[in-house]
Amino acid sequence: MCGIVGYTGPREAYPLIIKGLKRLEYRGYDSTGVALLNGGLKVHKKKGKVADLEESLVGVNVHAHTGIGHTRWATHGEPSDRNAHPHASASGKLAMIHNGIIENYTQLKGELIKKGYTFKSDTDTEVLLNFIEEIKSNNNCNLEEAVRIALKRVVGAYVILLLDQDDPDTIIAARKGSPLVIGIGKGEHFLGSDASPMLEYTKEVVYVNDYELAIVRPDELILKNLGNEKLTPYVQKLDLELAAIEKGGYEHFMLKEIFEQPQTVYDCLRGRLDAASNTVIMSGVQKHIDALKNAPRVIIVACGTSWHAGLLAEYVIEELCRIPVEVEYASEFRYRNPVINKGDVIIAISQSGETADTLVAIERAKEQGAIIFGVVNVVGSSIARISTTGSYTHAGPEIGVASTKAFTAQLAVLYMIALKIGVEKGTLDQSLFNKLFNELNAIPDKIAEALKQSEHIKKVAEKYKDAKDFLYLGRGYNFPIALEGALKLKEISYIHAEGYPAAEMKHGPIALVDDQLPVVFVATKDSYHEKIVSNIQEIKARKGKVIAVITEGDELIKSMADDVIEVPEAHEIVAPMLSTIPMQLLAYYIGVVKGLDVDKPRNLAKSVTVE
Repeated sequence: MCGIVGYTGPREAYPLIIKGLKRLEYRGYDSTGVALLNGGLKVHKKKGKVADLEESLVGVNVHAHTGIGHTRWATHGEPSDRNAHPHASASGKLAMIHNGIIENYTQLKGELIKKGYTFKSDTDTEVLLNFIEEIKSNNNCNLEEAVRIALKRVVGAYVILLLDQDDPDTIIAARKGSPLVIGIGKGEHFLGSDASPMLEYTKEVVYVNDYELAIVRPDELILKNLGNEKLTPYVQKLDLELAAIEKGGYEHFMLKEIFEQPQTVYDCLRGRLDAASNTVIMSGVQKHIDALKNAPRVIIVACGTSWHAGLLAEYVIEELCRIPVEVEYASEFRYRNPVINKGDVIIAISQSGETADTLVAIERAKEQGAIIFGVVNVVGSSIARISTTGSYTHAGPEIGVASTKAFTAQLAVLYMIALKIGVEKGTLDQSLFNKLFNELNAIPDKIAEALKQSEHIKKVAEKYKDAKDFLYLGRGYNFPIALEGALKLKEISYIHAEGYPAAEMKHGPIALVDDQLPVVFVATKDSYHEKIVSNIQEIKARKGKVIAVITEGDELIKSMADDVIEVPEAHEIVAPMLSTIPMQLLAYYIGVVKGLDVDKPRNLAKSVTVE
């Protein structure tokens, strides 16, 4: 949520910031703006897309060598020009952009109103900015010191970037709970919510930690903690190419990322499935293998698509490792008072590694003695840093808001964790281990085969694009895939969809079935096959339209369904990695034929860094 870009150096700041904001559009936003230092401080902002801001500034002097830019996802105050960032302070001398939520802004605002301040927006950001200016004025101190004093009063999460017209080459930045990356160039510095805005200019970056403050000038980067102690920036090399964040000839990022899955899953497995020794090599697991295999309980915390990956992991870990598993919505878990015992293992799953609810949940669990295992995609992210141990998914940047390749990469990592723990614990016999090892190794090629159904799936999408509701049903390992399929359709096409265990259909959802309702069955061949056939017959008896995802050659279900989508045969434990591919493509093509922006669905954000 919210995109942040900053630059100071010899280049023209405005075009660089605009390009960076476009790179961050995948994060989700409703308004945008820039603040530029050019013989004074100029703020330009507008409701709508980055392109709307650009159009409004045609013919305007935007020359500057230092500036900040922002894409806003509304929290406090409706989307509007006045609530858009950057905000200017009461004096007009300071400007600030902000990602996060200031929880005690009402109290701070009340204090400022008593001192005569008035506000032009409804945002918590403008309150914090004027609070900083008030401190700067009353204490006769510089902006850096005022920010440090102010943040000691702030409750909440934030990344802030500030400009001061009296210090025209400097950006002051600070973070707590939201991501901030600083790129290091020759006589220039770049700032961003992630590395994508600076990728073509530098490969050297610093990931700013919580409670750190950065003073950024063209030729200087000073990092301090809130106690004013200087820190040594840890410079990392980006292992990322520009082509990874471009469409590469595809119509949409979502389609590109769906078709990248044979490679991204291969990259995830590479070096971890050692065919020569027939072993799973995962250093993050091996370092803590005794704690993991002897864990009294595993709790998986995640949100959205990552929660569905966790639900499937529950089935797999309990089957192969015989460890009790609970799967929690991080947004609920963080506000409960859960019973967490020393030795419990918390698996935190997040594509971005910055999901606010998941981050807070594991911070609290860690305080209670739990071992935190992070499964994240973004190197250097907050969850990766706070975790006791973990594994990266190596899916590469995912630009489309609806998660696709990140999901299958998460599943690959979770399967390998289960295999590793199960064989070390002795709960997974060698013959089944060998079978699953080989099946997992073959999955990238089988995903490539499943993708060959894309043109057929496009025709199915055209047939059902006008449906008002969908029902997704699955059993066993395929139940989480039914949930994920329904979520994808809701996200991308705005069609109401629900996922259920197929056997639960009789306990309510069957009342919805008529000749207008498409019902998607995830019905690959497994130990539930006979049961799912019965469920299909129950739907057909009530004139429902059946779309079935089946194993190649399943003539029985093919004879019953209105439409079928075939995937290659695979062991039932790993088959969900194949059955999810048609779910992704069906949602994508329905969204496309409805003329929707599938890469940036309304109201959604890629990285949910606020409550």
